[in-house]
Amino acid sequence: MSASFSVINGEIVPAELARISIADLSIQRGYGIFDFFKTLNGRPVFLDDHLDRFYRSADLLRLPVKQSRDELKSILRDLLRRNDMANSGVRITLTGGISRDAYTIGEPVLLIQQRPLPDNEALAERGVRLMTYAHQRQIPEAKSIDYLMPIWLQPMLREKKADDVLYHNAGILSECPRSNIFVVSKDDQLLTPGRNVLRGVIREKILQLAHPIIEPIERDVTLDDLRTAKEVFMTSTTKNILRVVAIDGMEVGRGQAGAVASELSRVLSRVLQRELE
Repeated sequence: MSASFSVINGEIVPAELARISIADLSIQRGYGIFDFFKTLNGRPVFLDDHLDRFYRSADLLRLPVKQSRDELKSILRDLLRRNDMANSGVRITLTGGISRDAYTIGEPVLLIQQRPLPDNEALAERGVRLMTYAHQRQIPEAKSIDYLMPIWLQPMLREKKADDVLYHNAGILSECPRSNIFVVSKDDQLLTPGRNVLRGVIREKILQLAHPIIEPIERDVTLDDLRTAKEVFMTSTTKNILRVVAIDGMEVGRGQAGAVASELSRVLSRVLQRELE
């Protein structure tokens, strides 16, 4: 079931009427930010964490947000009630606004859309195959709307029979376009890139939850670390934790679900359940 309603600048409107001007910088120059959270059983998951990141991204791109956090929460509550969709993804977009010269930031437009939550069950069952690629996102700490590179790479991914791309810069890993990456090293440490990445909400939860299971370390992670890894997994709002079974055609570990990823998945599931209580 598709959502019936969306939001434009705080006003709930029929989804088909949620439009922006062709003069908006998001169209003219691809300038804007967004955040994305999910609902389970009609309830937002980790909403405050996502709003923290939304306002931080807006600050980084110098985009003023008219709505306070409380006002934005109120708008979201009304939208979720109107759409009455149990399991969904909600995207909050803030555009660069209508620009007088197609180059200067105007008055940002707030757009909120709700859609059914994508089904990742098949991918979770068989695991993810990654292709590495040299690239560094601009202003990586901000969740911008710029997805030029991963969309451009789609034909190459199909050619390589990969599901997603993992970026690196001179052999130092950063992230996937929509996910963070974790590596269980040969020394039984949980490594994740600590710079030039978007700090995903599930990434931050894993760093908090991992301590009783394994030592988490934020540092530079290299392509060599990948080649000797016992486990590799990715994390995101929609995927939670997904094991990586192959990178550049080479099998990771034994291609099976690793003990660390499995245990962290169980712990994260309990945290998610508490969010819904």
